[in-house]
Amino acid sequence: MCILFIALNQHPKYPLIVCANRDEFHHRPTEQAHFWPPENEILAGKDLEAGGTWLGINKRGGFSALTNLRDPQRQQSEMRSRGELVLKALDSQASITNWLREHSSNYNPFNLIFGDVRELYCFNSIANTLTQLDSGYHSISNGALDDIWPKMARGTLALQESISTCEEPDIDALLTIMKDETRAKDTELPETGIGLEWERLLSSIYIKHEEYGTRSTSILLQDNSGNTRFIEVRYDRKGRNLGRQHFEIISK
Repeated sequence: MCILFIALNQHPKYPLIVCANRDEFHHRPTEQAHFWPPENEILAGKDLEAGGTWLGINKRGGFSALTNLRDPQRQQSEMRSRGELVLKALDSQASITNWLREHSSNYNPFNLIFGDVRELYCFNSIANTLTQLDSGYHSISNGALDDIWPKMARGTLALQESISTCEEPDIDALLTIMKDETRAKDTELPETGIGLEWERLLSSIYIKHEEYGTRSTSILLQDNSGNTRFIEVRYDRKGRNLGRQHFEIISK
């Protein structure tokens, strides 16, 4: 997962709204979102290379997502797959905060967002800190929570404008936000150690490139009763739509 925009307690009907893009190499095998057997309690896509996922929800109303922290000097081979962290957060009936603080060094740097509409958290593995998200708009990408990168500020404002003017959020409008290919000016680019050309490429919300780019967009809407709508749209390396799915989970 590369970028998420979250509206927490900002819409009268949907206290949790999430718009997220997963950016990944196009050759990495992936399975579209589905309920994971045998329990069918978790709804998520699947990374077929390492077996984990980047974003998912469970039938108890829990949500979790992962972004990599962009720090090339801290990247190490032979580390555990970060995708298993989302599954652990969704599987756990208890807080995993202490576990994360003890075991995060076994993974390359990451942000893990987890919890539910009542208590939603972001764990930063480099700082080894846990932050509870307060009511408002939040963005998480490959730096710290709510960093003011141009694409993070752009998407946050677009989400705010989209949901503040309608009784029922427009799914197509939210998907349009996540397809924004606007790149930042060179003077506005963050310096994350990957070189100018990659900083330019990765500075847009939606990334289109033959080798690496946005593979899917996920939209999550959770209403006041705890019922959840989940929409996933998948793309190929040329940005063409590979399919759209719509799921609904009724709160238990």
